[in-house]
Amino acid sequence: MPAASGSELHSSRERTLGGVYAFSAYLLWGFMPLYFLQLVPTGPWEIVAWRIVLSLGFCALLLTLTRTWARLAAIFRQPRVLGLTVIAGLLIYVNWQVFIYGALSDQVIETSLGYFINPIATVLLAVLVLHERLRATQWVAIGIAAVAVLVIVIGYGAFPWIALTLAASFGVYGLVKKKVGPSVDAVSGLTLETLWLTPIATIVLVVVGVTEGLTMGANGWEHAVLLGLAGIVTAIPLLLFASGARRVSLTTIGLLQFVAPVLQFIIGVWLLHEPMPVERWIGFALVWVALIVLTVDSVLHARRARAAR
Repeated sequence: MPAASGSELHSSRERTLGGVYAFSAYLLWGFMPLYFLQLVPTGPWEIVAWRIVLSLGFCALLLTLTRTWARLAAIFRQPRVLGLTVIAGLLIYVNWQVFIYGALSDQVIETSLGYFINPIATVLLAVLVLHERLRATQWVAIGIAAVAVLVIVIGYGAFPWIALTLAASFGVYGLVKKKVGPSVDAVSGLTLETLWLTPIATIVLVVVGVTEGLTMGANGWEHAVLLGLAGIVTAIPLLLFASGARRVSLTTIGLLQFVAPVLQFIIGVWLLHEPMPVERWIGFALVWVALIVLTVDSVLHARRARAAR
């Protein structure tokens, strides 16, 4: 058997490194609810506002350390790309706000449902927006997921708006990022998204300060430090994900993305003891069946595509 060439060994190392980066990102996202719960009594509006402002500061520091301000400046000469970053910023704001509201209102299980549904929402968006043709198994997965939502609504008696908002906002966010393409690197992208959101964050902080009072520095130094880390906690998994996504296939990313909602589900059920009646178990079981169908179809399709080359 011939020895592997240097380029093959390099590619293998890059794929392994990419897998580690992507897995680390999803692992951190999975434990995110526990971090936000440590920020109580800070409310969801103030948390997101600090998250935006501090992320912008952290990104500015990274751009300075890596001497990549020129990359950011180049994006301002591309109006279409710049406009897409504005849309991406608004979408991620909705996602962050709803996620933190869910985490702080004892609805971590529903936030996990949103990210379980996200791959199915992405496939559905490909049909509605990109006019892609789906394979029969993908339609089956979408149908099963729709039944799952109906089971939760009818049986559990509650519309899962948190889950559906998270799936829709992150799904469209991913679509916009795909439109942006490689012309915007991870740090520049997050810098711009948080830059556009900073005026909103500033208004929110002023309103919270006038009505309820800001909690930053009002609950001891430990709480202040934890809240002050919001920017780093936000940026690091996003940067890890961007580094991983460049090195591994979409199939690998598709398999790894279930790490975060699985961890959130475990946290909600076994650590936070949120209610999980039979109807909700049935709904989640149907979603998991849909994801298995979607994942198996994706893996088989990728193998057939490689074999056809």
